[in-house]
Amino acid sequence: MHWWASIAGIVLIFIILMDAFETVVLPRRIKRSFRIASWFYKNTWGFWTRVGRHLKSANRREGFLAYFGPLSLIVLLGFWALGLIFGFACVQYGLGEHLTLGNEKITFGKVLYHSGETFFTLGYGDITPNNAVARALAVMEAGMGFAFLGVVVGYLPVIYGSFATREVEISLLDARAGSPPSAAEFLSRLGCCPDQTVLDDIFRDWERWCAELLSSHISYPVLVFFRSQHSNQSWLSALTTMLDVTSLVMTGVDRIHSDQAKLTFAMARHAAVDLAQVVKAEYSPHDAGRLTAADLARLRAELAQHGVTLVVTLNDGADASERLAELRVLYEPYLQSLGRRLLMTLPPWIHADRKKDNWQGGPWDGAIQARALEHPGRPADDHF
Repeated sequence: MHWWASIAGIVLIFIILMDAFETVVLPRRIKRSFRIASWFYKNTWGFWTRVGRHLKSANRREGFLAYFGPLSLIVLLGFWALGLIFGFACVQYGLGEHLTLGNEKITFGKVLYHSGETFFTLGYGDITPNNAVARALAVMEAGMGFAFLGVVVGYLPVIYGSFATREVEISLLDARAGSPPSAAEFLSRLGCCPDQTVLDDIFRDWERWCAELLSSHISYPVLVFFRSQHSNQSWLSALTTMLDVTSLVMTGVDRIHSDQAKLTFAMARHAAVDLAQVVKAEYSPHDAGRLTAADLARLRAELAQHGVTLVVTLNDGADASERLAELRVLYEPYLQSLGRRLLMTLPPWIHADRKKDNWQGGPWDGAIQARALEHPGRPADDHF
């Protein structure tokens, strides 16, 4: 009897079941140094990004990286299934001669085949257990196969439901802050609203979005790898924009109170810090600041043109730009480390030139405009 094989199989089954439980069922971050899922994503994402960096086109690179999240999820589920099949095969093999296959000799390869057909409940009956222990193992493995199928059926809808919920607010940000979003565009379009409640309601929605982002992405870490529908949008860009906007409001914007902005900033910063730990991002002291003095001056001038005045000196006499720098230090290093780890570009505070929003573009625009120039005054569709 190869008792050592049974012990190894039991250990492997336990490790995989624990890893699957912590990844799928347990709704919290695990701090243990080694986990199969963490090891899997660390190595596969590293390889995927090395390949992606060789793609010169930003759109093609984003398209390639977008495959990783869904594909890695399927591969990980398959990896767990193969590990369980192999583990049960080791246990069966270690118990000795307890399977029947006509007059053929039972080898480990045939035991592995029997484990696979039992796990997936194929039930061919060509190999049958011939004692109580082997039959009990077969029943346990078949039950685990059903449970695994149930996990897959229940897990995927939750993942895609959380992804869809996340993307709704990101899509809404397109018309409110541009594509990609920026703090300058957000305040230019909405910051000068005469009714304070308009801005507070938006900040309140984003406070809840940040809380849901933190909750869903800690419970299901694979979501951090799911890219948005447009290459110039991402959950990281949206989170960055909200932190930039709320930090400006907290620093001081004329006629705008900062009470709700403080709550949104706190929740957004919490999400940035925790998610940087989830993906094991690394801090770099060499990251350059995202807002130079020249950009800040240009930001003040552009906002002033839209009726938004940034405070220069605070009530206590402190310089507003220094207060803004203190707030930026609280979150920018985490965002930059997340961008580096996930190969996502952080949005600027202010765009160097005017960019068209996603909703303003369409594949037929050029043809429609050309037709309108050729036939001025004619309706776009002759049927109406």
